[in-house]
Amino acid sequence: MKLQRFALVLAGAGLVAATTASGPALGATQSELAPSSGPQCGNQIVWPTASNTVGSAEVIPAKPPRAWRYDPFKFFVSRYTATWYVAQNSSGSQVYTYGLFLQGANLYRHTRTLPGDGSAPRLTATKVGPGWASFKSIATSNHSVDAPSHAYLYGLNTNGRLYRYAKNGAGYKALGSFGGFASFKAMTVISETQTYDTLLMTTKAGALYTIHIPITAKATPAVKLIRKSGWAAYESLVVEGCNSGGSLVVAIDHDTDSGYQYAFGHANGAATPITSYGKIPVVFNGINHAAQISHYTMLEGE
Repeated sequence: MKLQRFALVLAGAGLVAATTASGPALGATQSELAPSSGPQCGNQIVWPTASNTVGSAEVIPAKPPRAWRYDPFKFFVSRYTATWYVAQNSSGSQVYTYGLFLQGANLYRHTRTLPGDGSAPRLTATKVGPGWASFKSIATSNHSVDAPSHAYLYGLNTNGRLYRYAKNGAGYKALGSFGGFASFKAMTVISETQTYDTLLMTTKAGALYTIHIPITAKATPAVKLIRKSGWAAYESLVVEGCNSGGSLVVAIDHDTDSGYQYAFGHANGAATPITSYGKIPVVFNGINHAAQISHYTMLEGE
């Protein structure tokens, strides 16, 4: 079930006409109209702001990229958010998004439900647990379709270690940590398969890497350099998988509120082909920026 865009998810659930509140695909303010035909792969980006709202935009590849923003909606106080997933309830009558965010020293799960009766979206948050004060970023994987399935949480700590957790009921179970990540800055997931996850990460000096981590308990990450330099300005990475096996990556500079879109071929170290589409015509004024993707489609960028 390939759900590239939130608007398509709503249409598939029969909720477009019934929903009138603002948010992704609701009350859109377009900076440029989407073309009538063109690439079906695009980035849906969400970002929490200092004013406790969430902004969102959709970006499709072109030179320069084509983009349109959606009306912001209220959110919780947060300092970092991971990927937002779009899903439906078991009857298919209701669409919702969910994900994780950090608030101070605590980890929360948020859910935003779009009721099928036309009423306003409902936003809730549940505390997952304390102990997250020293984590500067988080990322999630979600291999939920094929067995064996897994949902992992990765946390980059100020102590230079990368921690991994497995979803365990309403919480997460610690699976250990990996050293050697003191120089890393931005991260997100670019692959999630039955046997491994792969993170896409930048260093403070501007190098770009993939971190291939098997799902086995005593995994040893395989670190591959993609580019030696050129990525130092970016504090957020946002990934959307494409049917070709490649990925669309949006890299965002928080100092200038600017985003740039890239097409990645299948990740293969320094041999990874990368095409730059250029600067996106959107002001990315978030605390950090994350992907909004389908719960039902796995990333396969490596």
